Amino acid sequence: MTKRALITGITGQDGSHLAELLLDKGYEVIGMVRRSSTVNFERIAHIQDRITFVPGDLLDEVSMISILQEHQPEEVYNLAAQSFVQTSFGQPVLTGEVTGLGVTRILDAVRIADPSIRFYQASSSEMFGKVVEVPQSESTPFYPRSPYGVAKLYGHWITVNYRESYDLHASSGILFNHEGPRRGLEFVTRKISHTAAKIKLGLADELRLGNLDAQRDWGFAGDYVEAMWLMLQQDSPDDYVVATGETHPVREFCELAFGHLDLDWEQYVKVDERFYRPAEVDLLIGTPAKAKEKLGWEPKTSFPDLVTMMVDADMDLLSGKLDKL
Repeated sequence: MTKRALITGITGQDGSHLAELLLDKGYEVIGMVRRSSTVNFERIAHIQDRITFVPGDLLDEVSMISILQEHQPEEVYNLAAQSFVQTSFGQPVLTGEVTGLGVTRILDAVRIADPSIRFYQASSSEMFGKVVEVPQSESTPFYPRSPYGVAKLYGHWITVNYRESYDLHASSGILFNHEGPRRGLEFVTRKISHTAAKIKLGLADELRLGNLDAQRDWGFAGDYVEAMWLMLQQDSPDDYVVATGETHPVREFCELAFGHLDLDWEQYVKVDERFYRPAEVDLLIGTPAKAKEKLGWEPKTSFPDLVTMMVDADMDLLSGKLDKL
């Protein structure tokens, strides 16, 4: 029998990779999309005709109950969120409503419609924030440093609460930074790869960034969605750190990206204090030991390969070889 899965946030980077993975595994995929004046299907255009799209919103629990009752998925992956950290400082209430309370609404919809549904919550390494130990594991105390991190922490703990209160198969993946060619242009990694390609093609002459010393554990989003799927195949729900176990500063990302195009990054990158966060997260590095042991998961894409992949994709996009990523 064909399995059925609902993905919220299907038009985002992770949603598009997860939809591909599930379709390849023979799933019927349902994608929840918000009603808006412009819907961006760019990341899933190549698989759009294989997905059933349904209107719904994390701000509206009734819409989610209706979706679950009508389509009866066995698995629900909640990837929808206001997911840009910088925006969360300017829109903290909206971020809390969507990224925090939105998780409660969809968990409650699962509880009401069908408690046998297996549920995945996209938690975030930003919950660790001002880290109290290195590397960070599932037992590391949280200290979020942004409204986004705080909202994600609420979503994480409400998932644990519903799991323990209502015996739901609800798991959280604490994903560290995961990137790729489908990353939004507002994120620093894609900003670097895209602008480096523009400079190489003579379309730009500088790149303005914030804190070059901030260190992150960067992996490939296409690898990380497999861990999400594996969590929902386990007999028991649990929480897992999904990471590479390596950390790299922003300046190293710049060095590799520009170097791949035979450019000296220091000639083009300018530090701009406008891009500093009000409260900075300096060092994030996760240990994926539990995911490796329990799920048999480990990342396949190296950091240099990730940077090269993103730069090559942006060169193809900007030079007209690709219509979309």
